[in-house]
Amino acid sequence: MGRWLFRRFARLILRGLMRLLTHTEVRGRENIPPAGPLIVAFNHLSHVDGLLIVALMPYPVEIIALADLLSVPGTAQALRAYGVIPVHRDAFDRDVIRRALQVLREGKVLILAPEARRSVTGALERARPGVAYLALKAGVPVLPVAIAGTERFFDDLKRFRRPRLRVTFGEPFAFSPYTDGRRREQRRRAADEVMVRIARMLPPRYRGVYEDRV
Repeated sequence: MGRWLFRRFARLILRGLMRLLTHTEVRGRENIPPAGPLIVAFNHLSHVDGLLIVALMPYPVEIIALADLLSVPGTAQALRAYGVIPVHRDAFDRDVIRRALQVLREGKVLILAPEARRSVTGALERARPGVAYLALKAGVPVLPVAIAGTERFFDDLKRFRRPRLRVTFGEPFAFSPYTDGRRREQRRRAADEVMVRIARMLPPRYRGVYEDRV
């Protein structure tokens, strides 16, 4: 009950802060399924990206977050209270996979960044195959979400400007089941498909390594 109350309170606070501090344009709300199981995959420009998704989704979500954030004072306490699933970017962690698959098998909604880190270029980087592995293993759809403007979020606030953000929800889609034994290659292609769908919803300057595939 404590975690449920914290999540409900956190969503209300985040929505209030978003309205107060930003000009946020939201597109494609009608594409959000009414319930899970579902993976929500977004491009990662800033620490606020995941918070935006939490605020905008119409129901509570489970979060995969970098374990490094659990060492940041203040942030760590909030993430633990929320109950995120911590992951190390360059480590294969069976417990993370087990927990993520359990979330999906319970019919819940899981949000993650396929790039597994904030972009260092301000544009899309190559996705890790984890999003495809989870979607294929659990047999659940993916909801692609494109975020623009958050890379300037903290700089704008320091200059007493309200950041102008745009969040676009694409149409959910499902991957075709594995067709042969070349599963690693199929996961690679599937992860790239997620990013191409995100790239199509972004202005050209954000498309990065997927520019030529749009």
